[in-house]
Amino acid sequence: MTEAAASSKTREPNLTAQAFKLCADLMTARPAIYWTDLIVTALVAYAGFAGAVLLPGLGLKAAAFVVSALAFYRGVSFLHEVTHLRDADVPGFRAGYNVLIGVPFLVPSLMYDGVHNLHHAKTRYGTIGDPEYMPLAHQTLWHVVAFVVVSALAPLGLLIRFAVLTPIAAIVPPFRRVVVERFSALAINPQFRREMPPASQLRLWLTLEALCSVWAITLVTLTIFGIISSTVFWTGLALGSAVALVNQVRTVAAHHWENEGEEMTPTEQFLDTVNVPPPATLPMLWAPVGLRYHALHHLLPRLPYHNLGKAHARLMEALPESARYREGNSRGFWDVMGRLARFIAGKRARPAEIVPGE
Repeated sequence: MTEAAASSKTREPNLTAQAFKLCADLMTARPAIYWTDLIVTALVAYAGFAGAVLLPGLGLKAAAFVVSALAFYRGVSFLHEVTHLRDADVPGFRAGYNVLIGVPFLVPSLMYDGVHNLHHAKTRYGTIGDPEYMPLAHQTLWHVVAFVVVSALAPLGLLIRFAVLTPIAAIVPPFRRVVVERFSALAINPQFRREMPPASQLRLWLTLEALCSVWAITLVTLTIFGIISSTVFWTGLALGSAVALVNQVRTVAAHHWENEGEEMTPTEQFLDTVNVPPPATLPMLWAPVGLRYHALHHLLPRLPYHNLGKAHARLMEALPESARYREGNSRGFWDVMGRLARFIAGKRARPAEIVPGE
């Protein structure tokens, strides 16, 4: 980095400080909203699941399946909120999430607690130490497509993780480190290795692992013996795949993925992240629970999801037209995908750099 570039970066306005000053009164979570949203979402998800299995006619089953998939996706998205909430913010919410969604869907909070916070670490974002970052913009479009499609295998992977790997790890202690490091994080960076859980989290970790393992083994066993019908089993797996696919598509649209591993300034991190605010309407479905304001979330990670829209509107009104905050906004999914495609195409069109001496 040149001296001039470094000097320019030190003069960048502190977007985080600006945003916090304007939105400090919005930082308090409202438990009634969290609990009502989670419970209603879970009820809709399970009712839709039942409809997808029991309703007559392919059309009604398909409609129920879509409703259930979107509701389960919204429910799983609360895991993101769980990692940012302190226990006192919404008492019991982590347990409520695990009971209603986390354990039944095999995405307990242990898979994200202690992982997602690394994505927000200012010295890790976009680097090899970031569990939730890959330089997708520097790969081919086929890599991006494969990145999305492979996520359909997530429910099978989770089933194996808890029905097979957890019991083995309990019997073979050295294998436990492998399971923790490589199979205990909802991460997309294949080079990420998770650390062993600290003592303060160990009891909850072991409890959730045991519950998920018992549930996964029971589900498979009852299906094999015909007590749970194959229709119920495969519908559940299909719902898991649908949720994983939608989430992976949303993940592609959450960042611009243009960093190649260098440490970034807070402003650069913000500009690599995406808001998809109104008037776009579909993000309500594919980026629920505040995920449509992903760039704003990176500025203010502890801002509760139900206040993100209000905070965004306030920042757009209060900040000047020249504020870089506005550069974090996109018109919609295809706008983000268009930028990604143009960046990839531009990289491929540029001639390879010639290294002196070669």
